[in-house]
Amino acid sequence: MGNAQEKPPGGGGATRAHHGGPAGGKPQNHKAPEKGLSNGSPQDNNSPAGRKGEQASPPGPYPPHLARLKNEGNHLFKHGQFGEALGKYTQAIEGCAEAGVDSPDDLCILYSNRAACYLKDGNSADCIQDCTKALELQPYSLKPLLRRAMAYESLERYRKAYVDYKTVLQMDTGIQAAHDSVHRITKMLIEEDGPEWREKLPEIPAVPLSVQQQHREKPASIEQAQARAARAAQVDARKEEARFSLLKQEGNGLVKKGLFQEALQKYSECLALKPDDCALYTNRAVCYLKLLNFEEAKQDCDSAIRLDPTNKKAFYRRALAFKGLQDYLSASSDLQEVLQLDPNVGEAEQELEEVTGLLRQTESEQGSEDFNHF
Repeated sequence: MGNAQEKPPGGGGATRAHHGGPAGGKPQNHKAPEKGLSNGSPQDNNSPAGRKGEQASPPGPYPPHLARLKNEGNHLFKHGQFGEALGKYTQAIEGCAEAGVDSPDDLCILYSNRAACYLKDGNSADCIQDCTKALELQPYSLKPLLRRAMAYESLERYRKAYVDYKTVLQMDTGIQAAHDSVHRITKMLIEEDGPEWREKLPEIPAVPLSVQQQHREKPASIEQAQARAARAAQVDARKEEARFSLLKQEGNGLVKKGLFQEALQKYSECLALKPDDCALYTNRAVCYLKLLNFEEAKQDCDSAIRLDPTNKKAFYRRALAFKGLQDYLSASSDLQEVLQLDPNVGEAEQELEEVTGLLRQTESEQGSEDFNHF
């Protein structure tokens, strides 16, 4: 839901019977579940673009002192001062009655805003009462429906909460909190009522197609657009992570089968997704070593060491690459680094012994060539 509540579609009139009246009894001291979706900041309907179809229209029918009370309430709410905001909205509602203001749109907004304050303060019963008044003024208004659903849920009145959430989703399928709540409440109702749980639900109203169409056609607010983009990014990230894990597993499996060229391709695809994954470079270096591509193996180990200067696997495999390139001095240096990091790497000791012998042999051969040349 956006920070600015749109004016609800449709005219005034009585709401359907399923909306019910205020909750009876003492208000329970439960905080309403928010589930990643804001209860909604109070909306300001006095902006020039506040009314559909009007260009730079003047403020609504509020007298100036009532408009000021509502704006002060909005400001207080945004700064977390819910009790003070509630007082401003109450004064505005009472002032409308005294001034003879009869605008269902504007009164709906005031009741909805005050309901948001009640919900934030854990007063679910009064939240339900104000949401119901708002819906009597403007049926199928999203924010009062959603807030009432959350209040019902906090009071464990799950059947009524389910009905309101399902009504919300008929108007806007993109409200993830409503989807999550329906899923969670369905599980609880199945546990409580068994396979016949649907039969015990109040009737879920069919939202008129004209109302659904208005909600589908309305432009998304900045907050809604950002929320949808964030959800899409999360979905993409989960898909990318799943693809990465699958490719890495396939690469590891191919290495075990000795299919190094195929494994190399899998690791390369992984690196395109996560270019800073150190283990992928050392894994791919193994493939290059097995394929006798020593320069490429060295480069992958260089990358791994830049990411993790204490990676003994990278030093060891780079030593093998240097050995393949007949750079025995560099190979010896890397093997000594491995043993300094972990003196218990037996393979490094064996390789160091062999490389030291090759280095001496090379130096001896070069000395003989220099002597013969002389």
